[in-house]
Amino acid sequence: MKLQVDIQTASVEPAPEEDDIRSWIAAALAGGARSADSEICVRLVDRDEMSKLNRDYRAKEGPTNVLSFPSDLPSELELPLLGDIIICAPVVRTEAAQQHKSLRAHWAHLTVHGTLHLLGYDHIEEQQAVAMEALETRILEQLNFVCPYGDTQALEQTSG
Repeated sequence: MKLQVDIQTASVEPAPEEDDIRSWIAAALAGGARSADSEICVRLVDRDEMSKLNRDYRAKEGPTNVLSFPSDLPSELELPLLGDIIICAPVVRTEAAQQHKSLRAHWAHLTVHGTLHLLGYDHIEEQQAVAMEALETRILEQLNFVCPYGDTQALEQTSG
């Protein structure tokens, strides 16, 4: 599988190394049983941009931690573009502190979470949420991170 990840930084907040982001995405794709070539764009943003996206695409006010926009290309095009993941760097930092998690672990979790959304996983219904959380936990454990749902609420109902 060939993986191409375009990372755009539109935030002044510190962010993980690009190689880390790519490795977290690769782990999520493998965990989600994706073996085909894949292209993903990751955009790291501040609160203002995320608030606008959250309002425009989800009709919700304020920033959220991660949004995923799966590509909607006709299958006959056979292009590897999976879609876009938008992560709000200041929200990640704030949530990590509030949830007593390492910043790196929370970045990894939200990157995996966003990638799984591109693969069609969701958490709208309880059964979907349980399956998605279990898969996230397995992937993160393979990356040597602890279960992200241990001491906190299930990943923020605000996640996209």
